[in-house]
Amino acid sequence: MVKRILVIDVGGTHVKLHVTGQAQTLKIPSGRRLTPERMMRESLRAAREQGWRFDAITVGIPSPIVAGRVSLEPANLGHGWTRFAFSRAARKPVRLVNDAAMQALGSYRGKGTMLFLGLGTGLGAALVTDGSLVPLELARLPYLDGELEDYVGERALRRMGKARWRDTVDEVVRAVAAAFVVDEVVLGGGNARKLKELPPRTRLGSNALAMVGGERLWQEPARRGRTRFAASGQG
Repeated sequence: MVKRILVIDVGGTHVKLHVTGQAQTLKIPSGRRLTPERMMRESLRAAREQGWRFDAITVGIPSPIVAGRVSLEPANLGHGWTRFAFSRAARKPVRLVNDAAMQALGSYRGKGTMLFLGLGTGLGAALVTDGSLVPLELARLPYLDGELEDYVGERALRRMGKARWRDTVDEVVRAVAAAFVVDEVVLGGGNARKLKELPPRTRLGSNALAMVGGERLWQEPARRGRTRFAASGQG
């Protein structure tokens, strides 16, 4: 069983690092010039400087992950993510996961079906049902005169103003939750705390739970009475 996991949460502004058993979370700069080579090099250097030891790595990336590989270049980072061999660069086992899916897995409380919606620059989404993680791409779903992201993302907040944006988020959350027949919804991302009231069976998430999700990806399949967390494959 893998015991110590280095979790790397790649964002558009910062890359966050955490390792099992440590209270500290490190940050290194990100941005539009961040390539996967540079990200791995600087992340591993930062971990070594802290004296962190780990057996495996989870990398959360703001892009769809298909068959253990990045399927689309992240919009707000540098290039080369779809071709990069993460495990070879790290010389450790690596699992890749969509960043919203990683936070969803960390937010799950162990039973039922939970929908995670990340309200940030765009719209991240994932479903966890009976411990199995199902990444979603709801941002591109047609909605009114555009796509869902056009009505709940950062640009929508600036265009509509807070009051109208809050009403739209409420409508979208209720509609998507009903479509997936979920037990609860978790709202994460930087804009979730700008909501005044939450729809029924909805709670706020925490960015810190992404690190929990990164560790859970490596948990063994459950024995009877324990939750199984499904992993996203090797990178």
